[in-house]
Formats: sequence, structure tokens, C-alpha cells
Amino acid sequence: MKKSLILVCTILVGLGAVIVFPQQEVVISIKDGMPVIPLALPEFISQSTAPEIKSYGEKLHQIISADLEYSRVFQLLPKSHYSYIRSLNPKKIHFKDWESIQATLLMVGILSDSEKKDFLFEGKVYDVKSGRFIFGKRYQSAESLLRLVAHKMADEIMKIYGERPIFTSKVVYISNRDGNDELYMMDYDGENQTRLTFNKIVDYMPAWSVDAKKIAYTSYRGTEAGLYIYNPYEGVRKEVTSSGTNFAPAFSPDGKKLAFCSTVEEGNSEIYVANSAGTNIKRLTFNIAIDTSPSWSPNGREIAFTSDRGGTPQIYVMDAEGSNVRRVSFGGSYHDAPAWSPTGDRIAYVSRVDQIFDIYVLNLRTNKIIKLTESNARNESPTWSPNGRHLIFSSNLSGSIQLYTIDYDSLNLKRLTSKGSNKLPDWSR
Repeated sequence: MKKSLILVCTILVGLGAVIVFPQQEVVISIKDGMPVIPLALPEFISQSTAPEIKSYGEKLHQIISADLEYSRVFQLLPKSHYSYIRSLNPKKIHFKDWESIQATLLMVGILSDSEKKDFLFEGKVYDVKSGRFIFGKRYQSAESLLRLVAHKMADEIMKIYGERPIFTSKVVYISNRDGNDELYMMDYDGENQTRLTFNKIVDYMPAWSVDAKKIAYTSYRGTEAGLYIYNPYEGVRKEVTSSGTNFAPAFSPDGKKLAFCSTVEEGNSEIYVANSAGTNIKRLTFNIAIDTSPSWSPNGREIAFTSDRGGTPQIYVMDAEGSNVRRVSFGGSYHDAPAWSPTGDRIAYVSRVDQIFDIYVLNLRTNKIIKLTESNARNESPTWSPNGRHLIFSSNLSGSIQLYTIDYDSLNLKRLTSKGSNKLPDWSR
């Protein structure tokens, strides 16, 4: 089959008419603390006699279900509820039936053959109480892109409710599963783990560009730790700097700048900024202490970082030009690896207490701190999901160092990797 993915982005009424509703009519902002939305997701309907089409429908249903359950925005109704009402007829939906089992939304999925011998999937979402059609998407795809179709459909449902899409996002990380520390990439849920670099040198600390087309990372070539920018889709790599030790890159939210750490001038780590292409390098910190781990605020006006200028590693924030430095972590003798949430109100970081490394989250509005991980393991390198509801981090909870995902309130811990040691994740935006 041809590896194609054709997205027909239409909003459908009945079988033929096309009506496009203004987006502001359907966007609802979901806030922390709001109840989840009950969503009915009955089995998808196959309009083909081909057994593989029915199988595709089952796989799509499984992936979309897992995505929406993970979202913390939707709650899928138990399958047992569907036995109390009439079977779904997509041409004549009895909304009172679905309302009787407490559904707020109903998603209908229909699969059929396509002229190009791929499959055609159509997903429609309805408001149950009003019986109103909200939106629909149609995808023509080969089986090889089935997971992408499912993730795109789930993302579209998230966007209707004012949420940033996360299911088509990617995670870049370091793994030694093939004998050497190399760059790898995977889907948000741990699927499609793919090796990106192939060499005999150590790669380290990858960071996505804002458009998820480039990765900045450290690569040890000889005795030098140079900083490079790599396009994994074109196989093109460019050197930013190789003088001194260079590490911890971070692209700004607008994609125009790249912050990183370097020892090039005075032998100790300072924070620098360049443009996104790696040129016009400018130093931001001037201190005899170690300054490291820059993390941009979502508006690009500030940078959080780690510094031991007060005697112990603590979290500081400065303006993007390097001025107005202030400390934001207090108590404890070791805080590191700040990660500013996309929502702007929280910073995740690593804290060491009694030789145990755990991840904490500081609420910048209330100054309250929550402990995200609770174990005797070494939990490090937090990175936020694009919508700020989840994090991925590395941990030796299972013995070897692996990647895990957890929600912002410490619920739903799940392991994502298993082969070799895996660390230093960065979640694309």
C-alpha cells in the first residue's frame, strides 16, 4: 500500500452538506480542578466486508481510547453502559439514550474502503444534550500510518476544548541500548522508538526546536563537548560551538533563540544565548559560580536556571537578557534541572533530600511546592507535555534507568522504555 495520509478537514452534516462553524463557537477552556468530560466512544463501525478494515477499526478505537483516557480532560464511559441502550445507528442517533447513560459527548467512528486500496476513517463528535453535531474529520491512510491517524483524531478532540494537542508530539532522549549513548525519538506514549544518530561517540542532552524539526544536543568528539543542531528528517547536522564544554541547550518559545551552557571563557559554566541557527553568541551570566540548566518561560521573557552562587545549587530566574536575577527555591541543599511548564505558572525541578533525588513542582503564583515523585529511586530530568498536564522523567525505579510519565498531580505513573538505559528526555511542543 502507498504510505499516504490525506486529511480531509471538513465539518459534516448528514452525509453530504459541508458547514464550517467558527472555532470560537466550540472552544471551551479546561482548567485544573474542573471535572472531566464524560465521553461515549462505542466501537467503530466498518462499512467494508474486508476483514482488515474491521481490524483497523479496532486498532484505531484502542489508540484513541488510550489517548483520551490519558488526557485528564475526558473520561470514557464503561463499555458495560452501552448494553443498556439501543445499538448505535450513525444515520439516526438516539441522543436521549446516550444522555441516559450520562454521556456528555459522543464520538462516532466509521471505516470504509478507499479507491486507493488504503482505508478511509471518518470521526464525528456530537454534543449529547443538544444533539448538536460539533465537528468531524475524515482521514485516508495506509495501515502503516494508522497510529498517526488515531493520534491526530484525538488531538482534534482536544483542540475543540481549548487544549494544546499532545498525541502527535515526540520525545527525544538518550539511550545506550545499542552499546553507545545516542539520540532516540519516540511517540508520547513510548511507541515507535527510533534511533536517530549512529556513531561511536557520546551524544547528550537533546532539546527540540519549537517546530520539532531540529534537535540541539551535546556531542563528545575527542576531548571536546561541542554543541550541534541536527535535523533528523533531513539528516543534516550543524556545529554551533566546539570550544570548551557546551551543554544543556534550550530553544526559546518563539524559536528565534537558543540558550546553552559553556565553559569556553573562564573554565566554569556560564549561560549563553545565540540565535536559533547557532550564530551571534552572547554571554548572559557573569559569575564565579556554576550556572547551568537554562529553561525558558513560555512567553520567552525569562529564563530559569541552576546556580550555586549562594553556596548550594538552587533555582534562579533572570530576564532573558541576563538581568534581574532572583532566587526562587529555598530550603534544602540541592535543587537542579528546572523545567518551566507551558502554562507558565509552575517550574518542575529535581531536589536531593538524604541522598534521594525526587521531582518537585513549584507553583509560582502561590509559592506552594508539591512533591511529584515518592520513592527511593533517583528521579531526574523532568520535561513537560505541551499542555502542562503531564511530565516525562528518568528514573532507576526498576533498577535500570528508564523513562516514565506522570501527571502534574503525581497520578498515573507509567513506564515508557525498557531496553538499555534511557535518560535526558525532552518533549516537543
